[in-house]
Amino acid sequence: MPPERTDIAIDEIIATCDGDLRGALKALLLVNEQLESELQQLYARAERGDTVRPGNSVLH
Repeated sequence: MPPERTDIAIDEIIATCDGDLRGALKALLLVNEQLESELQQLYARAERGDTVRPGNSVLH
């Protein structure tokens, strides 16, 4: 992501949390944990040989 897009995304995340930097960081950490969990689920499915098709994925 280009630096200016990164800055815009950061500003939007902070604004979503009413300017609360701690709240914004907490929200990002929670989203990251969710994505890591979903990634682990995909790895487990791949190890079992399950087919992952569009619309059949746990990722958003």
